[in-house]
Amino acid sequence: MTAEAIEASPRQGVTAAGDRPLRIALLTYKGNPFCGGQGVYVRHLSRELARLGHSVEVIGSQPYPVLDAVVDGADLTGLTLTELASLDLYRSPDPFRTPKRDEYRDWIDGLEVATMWTGGFPEPLTFSLRARRMLAARRGDFDVVHDNQTLGYGLLGGPRAIGAPLVTTIHHPITVDRQLELDAAADWKRRASVRRWYAFTRMQKRVARRLPSVLTVSGTSRQEIVDHLGVREDRIRVVHIGADTDLWSPDPAVAEVPGRIVTTSSADVPLKGLIHLIEALAKLRTENPDAHLVVVGKRAEDGPVAAAIERYELAGAVEFVKGISDAELVDLVRSAQVSCVPSLYEGFSLPAAEAMATGTALVATTGGAIPEVAGADGETCLAVPPGDAGALAAALGRVLGDSELRARLGAAGRERVLSRFTWAKAAQGTAELYREAAALQGAGARR
Repeated sequence: MTAEAIEASPRQGVTAAGDRPLRIALLTYKGNPFCGGQGVYVRHLSRELARLGHSVEVIGSQPYPVLDAVVDGADLTGLTLTELASLDLYRSPDPFRTPKRDEYRDWIDGLEVATMWTGGFPEPLTFSLRARRMLAARRGDFDVVHDNQTLGYGLLGGPRAIGAPLVTTIHHPITVDRQLELDAAADWKRRASVRRWYAFTRMQKRVARRLPSVLTVSGTSRQEIVDHLGVREDRIRVVHIGADTDLWSPDPAVAEVPGRIVTTSSADVPLKGLIHLIEALAKLRTENPDAHLVVVGKRAEDGPVAAAIERYELAGAVEFVKGISDAELVDLVRSAQVSCVPSLYEGFSLPAAEAMATGTALVATTGGAIPEVAGADGETCLAVPPGDAGALAAALGRVLGDSELRARLGAAGRERVLSRFTWAKAAQGTAELYREAAALQGAGARR
């Protein structure tokens, strides 16, 4: 079945085609939904797979995944969490900590600390090694292992090594993030640090080329995986993800705040383009003094974004919020007159889909797969080139100044999400890929 057919498929139970429920191990080395898109993916996909009747065991490291154990008042008995502890070297408020002697359990812990001490990021490798050990000890417990972009050496070797066929989600190649950070580096010391931190991408590239079944979330990401990682195109399937359209929905009772722009961003990650949105806000406020920005994410106390806020005297016009509940986050987006995705690149863009689902008008760049989600310029969003603060300011000003345009874009955006980007459809398409991967790898093992 094609990706387009998967999108169009109605939701159905797993017994519709006579298939028995699957036992799924869903791996995620960083699973907290407040840490980024990977955690959101695990939370919503696991819930919808369980609602389809499958048994889903999420196996994750710190910060541990947050799962939805109850949906519509009913317990999701087929959804469980197994904690596969790391040394949690980057935890707040003590990142890059040195563990105490009695915390070390084995050689994998030693490798984790040594990699951190030398400026690298160890978690994809060390999590994969711990997961391999656990899966080997539980051989026969799962019909499929689904890796959420770990891409570590420990997951190679096929069913003989990990006890079940492997499906791997690659949201987008992390080599894209690496290149953008290198481009933004101020000097050779920073470039050397970036190269060392992203050294794990060499492993991910080697592993990706050996994977029999890769799932990705957009056509753009699919092409990037071919170009950057060298994965054969016939091994990659696209299953679009989406928004929780029950949670992310319009609510006329939430009043619009004049001039409010909302975005989701990590402050000083160049990929997210927040610096360009800050520059656009400065331009916009010369004509619209009410314009202000609420950033869902952590405030950076120094760095390019903090410097730009100070340079343009925007301290009173930019607010950062973090740690709010799902309901509070949805109401925040509902209260905005415009939601903005200023990213230079996205492999999918959940913030775009979620904002559109609330009926909030969207201004977004054309970076990466964002147009696949946001749709056509002038129909479901206003689209601008990535990195162009002037175009971003003009589009934001146009939406803020035209209530009819806001209403039209908002209504069309929600309709687009409902028809294309829901977690129920994502779960159905993913489960179909599980069955195909199991059949393919089973046939290969018999030859």
